Amino acid sequence: MLVAIEAGEKNVSLSTLDRVAEALNVAFSDLIQAPDAVDQSRINELAWAGTNTRSKAVLLAKAVACKEVELWEWTLEPGDQYHSQADADGWSEQLYVFEGCLTLVIDEQSFTFRAGEFYMYASNKPHAYCNEGDKVVRFIRNVVI
Repeated sequence: MLVAIEAGEKNVSLSTLDRVAEALNVAFSDLIQAPDAVDQSRINELAWAGTNTRSKAVLLAKAVACKEVELWEWTLEPGDQYHSQADADGWSEQLYVFEGCLTLVIDEQSFTFRAGEFYMYASNKPHAYCNEGDKVVRFIRNVVI
């Protein structure tokens, strides 16, 4: 099976890849991440493909959680914004925009993300989520504590 996986001939289940990673004593994310990745937290690799070309599972990013992970769904109407104080050191956030265009401001520096884009950052600085456009913004926010 490993030869078939390496050759790209077999689409294995995610649980099989989990078992392979466990047998090799590596994290699942390390197993599928490109070996020359510059940012070790950003994976963005296809982990599974279905029979339909649009069916897929892509591992976007990873983070080490010491306590818990919170999963949030956010909606911002045009012109709305949310300002957050700095979180404790060691906390991070993962954002995935699935509708509209989100502006993230971290310590007065702005970043813009469109639908299908994601970003992960240490949230120990003041930050804000802003909808500067004329259409609704919807995004997923993971808080990693």
